[in-house]
Amino acid sequence: MSSDPAAPAPATSTEFSLRRIALPVFGPSLLFGLGEGAILPIVPLLARDLGATVSTAALMVALISIGSLLNNIPASLITMRWGERWAIVAAGIWSAFGMALCISTSHLVLFGTGCLMVGMSQAVYNLARQSYLTEAVPVSYRARALSTLGGVMRIGMFVGPFMAAAAVHFFGLSAAFVVGIVAVACAAALGARIPDLELPPLPAGQVPARITLRSTLKDHRRVLLTIGLGVMLISAVRASRQAVIPLWAEHLALAPAAASLIYGLSGGIDMLVFYPAGKVMDRKGRRWVAVPSMLIMGAAMLLMPLSFGFNTLLLAALAIGFGNGIGSGMIMTLGADHSPRHGRAHFLGVWRLMSDIGASCGPALLSLIAASVSLASGIAVTGLIAFVAAGMLARWVPRRPPGSAVVSSGV
Repeated sequence: MSSDPAAPAPATSTEFSLRRIALPVFGPSLLFGLGEGAILPIVPLLARDLGATVSTAALMVALISIGSLLNNIPASLITMRWGERWAIVAAGIWSAFGMALCISTSHLVLFGTGCLMVGMSQAVYNLARQSYLTEAVPVSYRARALSTLGGVMRIGMFVGPFMAAAAVHFFGLSAAFVVGIVAVACAAALGARIPDLELPPLPAGQVPARITLRSTLKDHRRVLLTIGLGVMLISAVRASRQAVIPLWAEHLALAPAAASLIYGLSGGIDMLVFYPAGKVMDRKGRRWVAVPSMLIMGAAMLLMPLSFGFNTLLLAALAIGFGNGIGSGMIMTLGADHSPRHGRAHFLGVWRLMSDIGASCGPALLSLIAASVSLASGIAVTGLIAFVAAGMLARWVPRRPPGSAVVSSGV
């Protein structure tokens, strides 16, 4: 956090408007998502052009997730040291350097290093933006703000591949990375306009306790071992959903164009419902969205192996998209609700690490069950995990929204 005495204090609910912070806060998320979406489909193709095998090309994609996973804790240290604004700027610049390395080398090791750098920047950016909004936005608007943040990022990732496709068509594979570089560089430039925030001073004579990773784990172990474990399961289900739709479409022998259409329509539903869901979380409580999100996704995944053609698979995929969409920003909101004001970045670093571990384990478990039993069994087990997550959230997430007053005004 900034110690600049001129830094603005967090707004109160009576004077706050999401529209007022939309460009400097949500703009970088849109651009960052666009940059990531532009390169993700092209990474394995460019790796293949450099001589990678199919498995090595898949590893290049995985390095982005690995970089994010490994950098969550260092990201918290960076954010605490530099503040949220400069962490966001640094993340954009580091991501641009990583993408530039990918297109300026002919060696797979350096290409993989560039992919790892992109993942590292994701960890810093995601933690800094969450920490900033948690402090800048009144608690009565928190879920709407964080749901919008997640939704805007998804919109960017949805648009990015289309922009990359146009660039690749005219200029070749490397042009997709140029689109990504421009997007994340613009995200850094826009992020530099975010005003610093200042924590309220401690009472006179009180010295802030030294915050360490060990003390964070000790002080918040109950939350981490209850809601935190639920968040791990949520992330596992969400990450697996990206694989189950195309895999089951292939199992049904649907044409690739039909599979892409189903996946795209599911993503479209996903993007449409993030703000209303955030509003419900702010007005009624987090449980009103968190539990239905997992129940809907779990039911859809249990029913998916029963689908037998385009129409039935589309219905299941749309339900998955709706369930995932209403949960946009849910993990960030739950983390923000339980994060301490002092040492927030440390707590959110651990929170995001748990989320990323779940996201890594979900597809791995799906793959293991599909290989040893059947794809249908793997999808069904993922659905059951969603039901377990719903039960944990119903048990541990508070019934009412945090804060004593919930505003009735809109944006």
